[in-house]
Amino acid sequence: MSELLNELGGHIEAKRPDCVIGWDVTHGELNVDVAPSNIRGFVEFLKTDATCRFSSLVDITAVDYPERPKRFDVVYHFLSMYQNHRIRLRVAIREDEMVPSIVSVHPSANWFEREVFDMFGILFAGHPDLRRILTDYGFRGFPLRKDFPTTGYTEVRYDEEQKRVVYEPVSLVQEYRQFDFMSPWEGAQYVLPGDEKTEEKAG
Repeated sequence: MSELLNELGGHIEAKRPDCVIGWDVTHGELNVDVAPSNIRGFVEFLKTDATCRFSSLVDITAVDYPERPKRFDVVYHFLSMYQNHRIRLRVAIREDEMVPSIVSVHPSANWFEREVFDMFGILFAGHPDLRRILTDYGFRGFPLRKDFPTTGYTEVRYDEEQKRVVYEPVSLVQEYRQFDFMSPWEGAQYVLPGDEKTEEKAG
C-alpha cells in the first residue's frame, strides 16, 4: 500500500508542482502540504485527474499551533472510491489569512467550512454563506482555539421564573474548583475482592 501511495504522491507532485509544497506517507496515509492560494485549483485537479479521482470530500478541520507564525493548519480529507485511496491536504496559514473556499468544487464543503469558521475563526474567501453553525447567535470567541478558556465566557441556562433562556457571564466560585489529583483507587476506603490475600501474604 505504501508503495502505491508513494507512486501517487510522485504523480501529484509531478503534475502540480505549482501547488505542492511537500508530501510524505506516514502511517499508511498520503499527506500533501499545499499553498493556500492554490487550494481550490488543486482540489479540482485531485477530483478530475484520472489517476487520482478523489471525488468524495470526507472532512475539513483545523489544528491550532499558537506558537507558530502560521498559526493554523486547515486539514482536508478526501477519498477516491474508484482507486481506493485516501489523501490528507494541509494548508498552513497565519491568523489573519483567508483560505479560498472549495464549495464551488465540492458543495458539501459548505457546512465543513462554516464549522471551521465557527470553531477556529478561520475565514474562507468566496464562501456563499459564512456564518456560525454550531454556536449560538452572538457567541464570543472560537472554542477550539488553544487560548479559549475551558469554561467559556457565557453560561446559558433556562430560568424557571422568567420562563426563558438566560445568558450570564461565567463565574465559578472557589469551592467548585477542586484540585484533587488523587485517583479514585488511591482514595478508596474499602477493600476490593482479592485484596485481602495480598495483606495475608504480607502479614
